Amino acid sequence: MRRTKKERQRLLSETIADNPFVTDEQLATQFQVSVQTIRLDRMELAIPELRERIKDVASKTYENEVKSLPIDEVIGEIIDIELDNRALSIFDVKEEHVFQRNGIARGHHLFAQANSLAVAVIDDELALTVHSNITFVKPVRAGDRVITKANVIGRDEKSHRTKVELTSTVSGETVFVGEFDMYRTKGKGEQQ
Repeated sequence: MRRTKKERQRLLSETIADNPFVTDEQLATQFQVSVQTIRLDRMELAIPELRERIKDVASKTYENEVKSLPIDEVIGEIIDIELDNRALSIFDVKEEHVFQRNGIARGHHLFAQANSLAVAVIDDELALTVHSNITFVKPVRAGDRVITKANVIGRDEKSHRTKVELTSTVSGETVFVGEFDMYRTKGKGEQQ
């Protein structure tokens, strides 16, 4: 049964409000209409595209939570974080991020995404990278969406060090892995 445009748009607004990370393609499938119809509905309702919704949610949600650096200095967009435990960010690779002659992303962009996420996950006013061990597993190209997950895997209170393991994937395939040794100014029991 086809819905009226008004009903579809009402449900579309509710769906996006409940899950701002839903894609136009997922919405098109859910409402059994074309992606173009979803885009037109969003435009009429003044609902921004996915990328802008993610930025908006991330800045509102994590602006006061991330302590170690301003949220706008994080490379990529944080979409989930639990300080001193785990974090998740996305980075959309564009033409300006790749080498012109072969279209492969410059490594410093992938490293910057991982490193800034390792800094952001630390529950401290100051977090610095002491050492990192990284491996580029597979090339990344323009148009790829890199999803990086950070997990805190260890902490040494005496030396004020925290180990963070990071994995970056594109379409479920690992493209970058790293382990970062982070310095923090305070141990767990000290006043923040």
